[in-house]
Formats: sequence, structure tokens, C-alpha cells
Amino acid sequence: MGQFDLETDAALTQINWEELSKTPGGEFAEIVGDLLALTGIAPLVVVGGTSNLLLKVRRLAGASYTSNLIYTITAVRNDLADLYAKHAESRKRIESLQTDPKFAEAIAALALRAMHTSVKGRLKRLARIVVNGVKEDDLDPECLDDMMRAAVELSEADIRLLKEVYEHPVPMDMNETDKGRADSAERMGSIAKLQAVAFVQLRTPGLDLGANIVVLLPSGAKFYERLQEISTGNT
Repeated sequence: MGQFDLETDAALTQINWEELSKTPGGEFAEIVGDLLALTGIAPLVVVGGTSNLLLKVRRLAGASYTSNLIYTITAVRNDLADLYAKHAESRKRIESLQTDPKFAEAIAALALRAMHTSVKGRLKRLARIVVNGVKEDDLDPECLDDMMRAAVELSEADIRLLKEVYEHPVPMDMNETDKGRADSAERMGSIAKLQAVAFVQLRTPGLDLGANIVVLLPSGAKFYERLQEISTGNT
């Protein structure tokens, strides 16, 4: 297919993002087109809703976040290459992205969210959410928006606690798991943040007086799974 090659790698490092961002309005429609091409797929045919999408994000380019954007797009490209190499069943799906307006919308949403953080771990989460969405053939815009918002808002400590809840064989009782821990207050803060994005639910059952039972919600399980490396994520 000739998609993930050295020529594309060179393009990622040679584009003068600083000069592009100084253009009045950023000409972001053109930049997003470049981003789509640099993910390793052929440039999208800009028609209908896709052209409206590109116009919508035209005004958002700026020098303050171009490095975030190129880092995230490079992560998307690398994860797509990994997916293409290791999951033969996904190859046709990847090859069809050039005609998929949902993928264009996902890239534009990613560009929007990349404005809100400079933390590389969070930027990498954005890339994983998009590429695992490609893998699962699930690029629903509303669901992606919710997950991307959480990806840039949650801390590494929040994600570690979500992992703990995900891997726990039964709903966790925080009173038991946090007994004697010096960071129990911080962990309850993480639970509050995870509740706020509807990833977990904290229950205090009447029969278990004083218990703080944390239940993983389907949206939290899906979010955690979408953050996994392509080579180790669910198939």
C-alpha cells in the first residue's frame, strides 16, 4: 500500500508549522488536510460535510499549540502503522479511511482537544482513542467527544485508579482498598472526577454501612480499553 514510509516521516519533520500558524486565520482547513495526509492515508476528498468541518476549524490554528498538534498526529500515524502491521483484519478499514467523513471529523476533534493540554501523555491518549476507534470501527462523534474531553482532563493518577477499578474482580470498596493509605483523600478526589465524567459510580448500600463501593460503568470500561496500546488492546 505504500502508506507508512520514510517520505511521510520526513514530511512530518519538514513542515514549517510556525509559518503556517502565522498566516491570518491559520488557514486551518489546509492544515487539517495536511494532517489527514500525514496520518498515512491518501488525502480525503473534501465534499459536503467534510468541507464544512474543515471550515469550522479554520480559525483555530495558532503557534502556541502547533507542537502539540504535530506530536499528536505523529502518534496517530504511528498507531495506525502499528495497527496495519499487527492486525490484518483492520487493513481494509484503514485503507477506506480516505472516504470516511467520520475519520476526518475525528482528526478535527483531536486538533481541537490538542489546544487544551501540552502534557504528552494526554496528547497520546487522544491518538489512542482515535486509532482504537478505527480498530473497533466505532468513530461515533458524540462518544469520541466525551472520551477526548476526559482524555485531556484526567490526570495520570485518575487513570491509574480507573485501571484499578477496571481490573478489580468485584466492585471495589474504597474503605478496604484504601485502608492505611496516606493518599486516600487524593484517591477519593480521583473517584469524584471519574464520577463527573460518568466512568464510575460510588454507592453506599444501606446493608453495608460505611462502605464506599465503586462500580465501573460501561462508558468507563470503554474509555479505559480505548487507551490501550494497539498491540495489547482488546481484539
